[in-house]
Order: sequence, then structure tokens, then C-alpha cells
Amino acid sequence: MISFNNTKIAFAAKSNKDLQHAYFVFKLISINWLNNLGTNLLQLGFKLGLPLNSVVRWTVFNHFCGGETIEECDKTIQELARYSVKTILDYSVEGKQVDEDFDACLGKAVASIEKASKDTNVPFCVIKLTGLIPFNLLKKVSEGNGINEDENISFLKGRNRVDIIAKNAYEAGIPLMIDAEESWIQEAIDEIALLMMKRYNKKRAIVYNTLQMYRHDRLNYLKSLFKVSSDEDFYLGVKIVRGAYMEKERERAATKGYPSPIQNDKFSTDCDFNEALVFCVENVKRIALCCGTHNEESSLLLTELMKDHAIPKDQPSIYFSQLLGMSDHISFNLANAGFNVAKYVPYGPIKDVMPYLIRRADENTSISGQTGRELSLIMQEKKRRKIAEK
Repeated sequence: MISFNNTKIAFAAKSNKDLQHAYFVFKLISINWLNNLGTNLLQLGFKLGLPLNSVVRWTVFNHFCGGETIEECDKTIQELARYSVKTILDYSVEGKQVDEDFDACLGKAVASIEKASKDTNVPFCVIKLTGLIPFNLLKKVSEGNGINEDENISFLKGRNRVDIIAKNAYEAGIPLMIDAEESWIQEAIDEIALLMMKRYNKKRAIVYNTLQMYRHDRLNYLKSLFKVSSDEDFYLGVKIVRGAYMEKERERAATKGYPSPIQNDKFSTDCDFNEALVFCVENVKRIALCCGTHNEESSLLLTELMKDHAIPKDQPSIYFSQLLGMSDHISFNLANAGFNVAKYVPYGPIKDVMPYLIRRADENTSISGQTGRELSLIMQEKKRRKIAEK
């Protein structure tokens, strides 16, 4: 059985200076009041036009992001590749409102696909639909509310942007992941993802949809998607994650007085996540899976499922994935053992990736044991290196 306790492998890519910086970042995040105060002040500072880029870059940006451009990401891509860890390029700009910004995101997505087509270390690209279609329009469509003629034109323009990206991915042979977002806009995202899968997944899985298993309806949705794919003869691509909007989801449900879409407890989320892995592996001939998790037990489960079903470690349709700057003990040990692993490497202008960075800070604070685990592993490796130097 693979072990995630080997910190020598986990932090092989980090110099002593890098390790100390990682320790500083997670120590900063671990102080709840300072974390909350800092993110609020940064948001306010950017709104006021204060020159905060250098502060953000030195702290959280350099830790969780590859750079502001694809070119700046190249150093990270090649460094990860030295340890057999691949890269998922993610232009992490979202929540835009005007066509000019949406078209810019379209251009960045196509550029990511072009980069991936020329670099085997980039096996996937990813898009977030709020970077391509107005949030409020996705919300209105998801709720089933009627939209007027202008809104319909805007929605079709947004969907066409997604289609252009998916077509480029199909022609380049580069799988494209569509990120999951808030539940109140997810139905529209699901519909678009399904349409793209029907168009481009006839020969293999090119388009992947993302399922957040902290939602109690997603396991059944996965099974219904598989039935549709079987009935209509296309391959299903899915990225299974636990999710990144849990606190916001619960607060909105409580405020607006509707049943929360979130599981009652972590145990239920874990069960559905693991059952989704079992379902995907059992149907691996028709499902391409990206297991996006920072959970050791789920990662180990997938390795065992692959072994039990005689699936090679380097099976092209199964990938493990973690975010850059987190859970290196999982990523690097899996890659060292021969499994397919890819880090999500976000990039974009510092101001525009702040929502992503704030979610990372919140995630490390809210997930039980996440920051403590990161700090413990870093301290363990620092101690190991000190002993080795003697």
C-alpha cells in the first residue's frame, strides 16, 4: 500500500527557502481572525486601487498560483514535471460582467489549449463558466425563469464561447474540464457541459463536468449522467471533488429559507465521494475520471480500486489531482508510485484571482485539520533535513 508519510518525496521540489515560505503561508492562514481580517482588507484595498500586488504576490499568490501569464507558469510546469507531476492550466478569472472581459477569457482558454497541445506535461485545461457568461444570467437560467430577447442573445453568445473552447480542445485532443460553481447557477452549467459532451465526447472523453459531492444530489446525478451517455452513445468525463462553496451554500439556504443542498455531515460527503469513485472505476470503459481530492483515504481507495480491477497505474482515463500549494504529500507520493497526477495551476492577474485565493484561505481554515496537517508535514520535513545535514 502506498504511504503519504514520506516527506522527502512530498517536498522534493522545495528548497529550504521554499519550505520556510510554505510554513509561513500556512501559519498565517491558521490564525482565523488574521486570515479573515487580511482577506477583507485586501478586497477593500484593491477596490480603492491601493498598490497591493507585491504583498499578495510574495505571500499567497506565489504559493497557490503559477503566475500571471501562461509564460510565467512555465517554470512551475517544468519543475513539477521533474517529479512526474503534470499540470492543469487554470485561468482563474471569474465573475466578469461585460463581453470584452468574457472574450478575453475565451482567448486565454484557447491559449491554454494551444500550450497543452505543445507540452505533454499539460494533459488538461479548465474553464470556469462565470468567466464566459454573466453570473446573474446563469442564475436566471438555472432557476427556470424566463429570459428576454437580449438576455437570450447574451446567453447564446456565452454558450458559443464555451463551444469554441470545447471545439479547440477536441481538435487539439486536449481534455477540457468545466469547473463546478455555486448550486444556484450550477443547473445552467450542467446543461452546457452535457451539450458539449454530446458534441465532442463521441470517440473519447474530451469535455469533463465537475461534481461537488458535498451536495446530496450529486451521486444520483452522476448515475443519471452515465445513463444518458450510454443511451446516447458518448463518453462521460467527470471530475469528482468534495467542493469549495460549502459555507456560502449553507448561509444562502438559511437566509432565503430553502432546504440546503449540502450534505448533513462530512461522513455523508465522504461516503458519496467514495461511492462515486467505485461507480466510475466499475464503468471505466465509458467514464474518464479525475479524482480531485486532498483526502488521503479517498486517494488510497482509488489506488486500491484500480488494483482490484486490474487497471494500470498509468491508465490514461484516470487522474488524481490536487491544487498547487496543497497536499504535496499526496501528489508527489502518488506520482512517485507511478500514478497519473496533475496539479491545478491557477494563473491570471493578481487582482482578478483574488476570489480564488480567498477560497483557498477559507478552505484551509474550514476543512478540519487541513492547515494543521500541512504545517505538521512541513515541520516533519524540516526536522528530517536538519538531521540529514548532521
